[in-house]
Amino acid sequence: MILIGQYDSSFVRRVAIALRLYDLPFEHRPWSVFGDGDKIRAINPLMRVPTMVLDDGDVIVDSPSIIDHIDGLVAPERRLIPADGPGRRHALKVMALATGLADKGVSLFYEERIHKEPSVLWVERCRVQIAATLDVLEADRARATGPFWLGERIGHADIAVACAIRHMSEAHPGLIRPDQRPALAAHCAAMEALPVFKEISQPFIAPA
Repeated sequence: MILIGQYDSSFVRRVAIALRLYDLPFEHRPWSVFGDGDKIRAINPLMRVPTMVLDDGDVIVDSPSIIDHIDGLVAPERRLIPADGPGRRHALKVMALATGLADKGVSLFYEERIHKEPSVLWVERCRVQIAATLDVLEADRARATGPFWLGERIGHADIAVACAIRHMSEAHPGLIRPDQRPALAAHCAAMEALPVFKEISQPFIAPA
């Protein structure tokens, strides 16, 4: 398998961390959607990352589909998400909030940094959505009693939240204050201290 994209993308990073935790070998091509756009477009017409090229040449073009695929490559008991029931719904909800949060962070960055005259209305809308989502995640994590979101084992929800917040904190310094959301701050610190998070890591690089 070939994973395309840089690890400063929370979407790419969460996939790579899951691959490492599953002990699934992969080749990493750290292509940028800006600097390497033509190469990515030749494989994925959406020209976004992560993109995964499978051993048979098939291509998966978004992170949820890639996660679904690699989950299917390991035994059910090793999967980083409950198989069914309330636990699975809970994990999927947290994952959706985390990836939505990351999307809003990217939208806000592009609006503020790439557009010559950012839309005040759009910037405020993104900031409101980000704050509200962080509040929901903070309350949910504060209710959890185990070391991880759903108990004693790391899961996709843990990874997705930590990756999204790391990216947003670096792309938007000061936007997330740890003192205002202590449960999330503690969660992210614990995740970033894990060897796999240290290995699969790249500081945010603003597009040139």
